[in-house]
Amino acid sequence: MTSTEAAAIALQDNAALWSAGEITASEVVDAACDALVAGLDTPGLRILAACTRAEADYDVHDVLPPALQELGLTFHPVAGEAAQEAVVRALARRLLADDLKPWELTFRIHQRYGHELPLTERLAELDDEYDILECGDRTVDQIDAEVTAEARRLAAHPRVPTEPEGIPGVGDQGNSRSR
Repeated sequence: MTSTEAAAIALQDNAALWSAGEITASEVVDAACDALVAGLDTPGLRILAACTRAEADYDVHDVLPPALQELGLTFHPVAGEAAQEAVVRALARRLLADDLKPWELTFRIHQRYGHELPLTERLAELDDEYDILECGDRTVDQIDAEVTAEARRLAAHPRVPTEPEGIPGVGDQGNSRSR
């Protein structure tokens, strides 16, 4: 994965997490700065990256959607299954980056979606298994391994364009969309 692709994924993940109230607007601005450093460059991205911490809470709401659109990325409003799935995939990638522990991922997913979101049913079940460890025959390490495997599956899709030319600001200025 190129650094521009990783930066685009991180920006889109942070947008989904911010929209769901999982992270602050300042963290979205930080991701925009990282995207610029990685080589992505559009007018909207520059505006987003230029927000101060004090401005972020007020300006990200208006500045983020057009910045993502310029990059061919998708902004998911809070409501809807697509937004929920974007949050789940972003949290899964955070686990894989060692920003979350396996039990934290299952707890957050289970708390947010219960057993209602088909994409996360297995994570909700695994959260239940953490709760009954002393009564069962499984170990924390076994459940952690299964959570990590599930996170890998979830994080694998969707992807942003893999070719640098598909990301505006890198190569040509095409309007490719995330997959």
